[in-house]
Amino acid sequence: MENNVKEPARLWKVLKSEYIYRDAWLTAQKDTVELPNGNRIPNYYILEYPDWVHTIAITKEGKFIFIRQYRHGIQEVRYELCAGVCDASDASPLETAQRELSEETGYGGGVWKEYMKCCANPSTMNNWTYTFVATDVEPISAPHREPTEDLSVHFLTREEVIELLQQDEIKQSLHAAALWKYVAENHLI
Repeated sequence: MENNVKEPARLWKVLKSEYIYRDAWLTAQKDTVELPNGNRIPNYYILEYPDWVHTIAITKEGKFIFIRQYRHGIQEVRYELCAGVCDASDASPLETAQRELSEETGYGGGVWKEYMKCCANPSTMNNWTYTFVATDVEPISAPHREPTEDLSVHFLTREEVIELLQQDEIKQSLHAAALWKYVAENHLI
């Protein structure tokens, strides 16, 4: 910032809004908006999603828990953090993250903290992604995955995680951003 004076918010005015597609995993709306300078955009599209969570989970032995699964959008199998979608029945994003870690890996317990909150694309998507760090997690049950989940669980060393990041092998950008922040803040390189 060039100066410390906070500018007033310059919000867009929504003149018209309509849903053009609604399904369980994709909802799209089309807005007509007016910018603060008076210019109008007649067709501005917003994709609506539920909030998402992912967790940097570290075992008592210091291993990072990753999953590896196929991602049809890029048609590749990749390492990722344990992640999921906030269900309406979850009391909070933390509850969602704890549920997802348990369901996908069988791990839980430990010490949890919210680490960061970001948006995948705030220009055209309306949801938040919550990152949690869970340390000292341990096995608490067998995994109980949904029928649509086909994944494997991996326990990686700090060096292996850093190598994946440096080799650009973590393609999920929200996961990579959280991991790079964690690596930087904890002086892991």
